[in-house]
Amino acid sequence: MNPLDKSILYQYIDACVLIKETEEEIRQIERQQKRIAQDIVKGSSHDFPYTVTNFHIEGVAYNEIQKPSALEEKKQLLEERKAAAEAIKIQVEKWLNTIPQRMQRIIKYKIFEGNSWNEVAARMGRNVTRESIRKEFEKFMRES
Repeated sequence: MNPLDKSILYQYIDACVLIKETEEEIRQIERQQKRIAQDIVKGSSHDFPYTVTNFHIEGVAYNEIQKPSALEEKKQLLEERKAAAEAIKIQVEKWLNTIPQRMQRIIKYKIFEGNSWNEVAARMGRNVTRESIRKEFEKFMRES
């Protein structure tokens, strides 16, 4: 693994979180674009007997009409951000499938979940120590 891959490995968690946050921002923009103002007004006919009638009116709010292009531009930027984060996530997941399963577990526990080396060793089982797991990880990262 070259140094670029290592930095991408550490970006994996941020990429996953960024995808979720960006999806929520996109949903908010879509809700803004679809927001319709509604109201009920009262009126009467022009002729006698002047009966009072309720009228339901709806339409796009005036301030929303003035900025649809800005919302679309922001949505496009968010889509690009999400795509870049998804590319990092996929790149790391493809790489993980090429390494031994034991190292996949160590990386998951240490990097993705943020556990201490003691916690990683405990989860790995088989009487390993924190030092042996740490050295195994460092050797793998150096050689890969």
